[in-house]
Amino acid sequence: MKYVCPLIVVKDVQVSREFYENVMGQKVKFDFGENIQFEGDFSIHDKNHYRKLIENESFRISSRPHNFELYFEEDDIENAVSRVKESGMEFVHDLREQPWGQRVARFYDPDGHIIEIGESMESVAVRFFRKGMSVEEISRRTSLPTDFVELALMQRIPGWKE
Repeated sequence: MKYVCPLIVVKDVQVSREFYENVMGQKVKFDFGENIQFEGDFSIHDKNHYRKLIENESFRISSRPHNFELYFEEDDIENAVSRVKESGMEFVHDLREQPWGQRVARFYDPDGHIIEIGESMESVAVRFFRKGMSVEEISRRTSLPTDFVELALMQRIPGWKE
């Protein structure tokens, strides 16, 4: 069996498509009308069509179940959070730093699904390095292997050598 993607049910496919394209920067991979798959391999599905597929008109589709989230990464986390704020989405919490040093924000999409945007761990390593931390200190602070930290620094800081 092959896992394919998460699929979230939405009230209005076009509203959700615009949100994920314009605010979240996602590109449509396939548009089947009532079902749209994005390049990040998640899909949105029209609520009424989804209910018909289940063949149960009394099937209740909950809003804000708070038991699932879609997770995205963005190197420029401040700009990403600003875009979401400008779109008027309600936040679960604003930008905050997790115990391992990664900054994240969580908010609701137009249908009440929780969305998390986190800075990539490569960006975290670079941010800590630019604050004066050594590879070993970054590794201890983030729980990332030193090989990962070194590779992130080599890829993102031209001419970096420990």
